[in-house]
Amino acid sequence: MRSLLWKWADRLIGLSAIVGTIGLLVGVVVVLVDVVGREFHMPLTGAQDISQMAMVTMVFGGMAIADRLSAHIAVDVFEGVFPPVINRVTQIIAPIVGAVVFLILARAMWEAAALSRMLNLATNIIFLPKAWFQYMAVVMSVITALAMILRAVDAILGCPRSEYEADTKR
Repeated sequence: MRSLLWKWADRLIGLSAIVGTIGLLVGVVVVLVDVVGREFHMPLTGAQDISQMAMVTMVFGGMAIADRLSAHIAVDVFEGVFPPVINRVTQIIAPIVGAVVFLILARAMWEAAALSRMLNLATNIIFLPKAWFQYMAVVMSVITALAMILRAVDAILGCPRSEYEADTKR
């Protein structure tokens, strides 16, 4: 059951990473075209708007994969000093706290997106609807929260990620 859950979670995380990668590529291309265009006195109209929305896509799209790969910043100064039971508790509590934070963020973004739709909010220059990007952030936040919950369950059951990945060589 757990391997099936992780299989689907990995697919969602992969989708999230692809969306973040597309945001990164769009951001890079927009900045490149804008900088080259400025050299020829033809800056890209709406570059700031597109860059801002690409940044939202990059950040939220990359959160789930960063957590899955343990690529986030972690401070392990006290890990060697604490007894193993405290370290185990922190391995359980940390993803739960992270999941709660991302679920709160998803709810806040959902409400902001509803407000953006109601007020028809858009970016300043080329009028990209903000609600689309806010809903995307909601979906990516929920994916990240679900992955963190699965990681917490694995920690509770005593099957850390490294053991899990060794058992299910993809």
